Amino acid sequence: MKTAGFFRATQMAAIVPALAVGLAATSVRAGSAAQPGQTVGQPPGAPLPVGLYFIDTSSFGARDISPRSTDSTINLPSFLWATPAEIGGGRLQVVVLQPITASSTKGAAYQSGFGQTLLAAQVAWKLGHDLNFSYLLGAYLPSDTQIVIQNAVLHQRFALTYNGDGWNLTGNLLYGTFFETRSATGAYYPDFLNLDLTATKHFGKWEIGPVAFGSTDLPTNNPSYARQGQVAVGGLVGYNFGPVNLQAYVTRDVVQRHYAGLETRGWLRATVPIYQDKGETAEPSPPLRKF
Repeated sequence: MKTAGFFRATQMAAIVPALAVGLAATSVRAGSAAQPGQTVGQPPGAPLPVGLYFIDTSSFGARDISPRSTDSTINLPSFLWATPAEIGGGRLQVVVLQPITASSTKGAAYQSGFGQTLLAAQVAWKLGHDLNFSYLLGAYLPSDTQIVIQNAVLHQRFALTYNGDGWNLTGNLLYGTFFETRSATGAYYPDFLNLDLTATKHFGKWEIGPVAFGSTDLPTNNPSYARQGQVAVGGLVGYNFGPVNLQAYVTRDVVQRHYAGLETRGWLRATVPIYQDKGETAEPSPPLRKF
């Protein structure tokens, strides 16, 4: 079976949860709760074979800010259960993701901690002709770690995947709505929208192709808030070792707004099937994907 980490907590770039910048400032900026880019390289629109999976996506990014860069390391370990249950003909899938992040702002000492836990359920449908669509509904829970977003977020994802002839052509739209826009530390949190794009091709055990993502804060009624946004492009290579599938990709911002500099980020993803229903091996299994 081909494996490839499942969906952007792809992102989930800004951090998952994103790092709050300048907590002492009067108008604090914060990025997307779902890390932009965390689901690229995956086909989250397609249903998974019934089973339990461990998926871990790690990344390191450096943002070009003079005289010293702002760096961050983000680890997104998760468990995903593709259940045998169906809703409206689509497979019900459940995920738990616990981000771990560390950051250094403009060369300062690193700070680290646990980010917001993501609890979510997804329904994925096969539409026919190798087209698939999924809808995810969940929430990022509140966090006490001050270097990440702290407030609860209602989270939705809409993914469309074509996975015929070894291709993975996927667009995944991630939408977040904050229950409260102000944190206890004074940070302001606008709603956000991310889009992760993938166009990879499998050649035997190998996978290769371009990826891209964009993120933006949605309009807000806070006139002092400087909305953040970015667009990044890159390339991905993956190899299926059998029970373990590895993917690596590098992305670079080509456009940024109010992040103070362009970011280069390297990503590594491992997918390990813990259990799979052998009764499903009669039909081809789609590549795995990552929350």
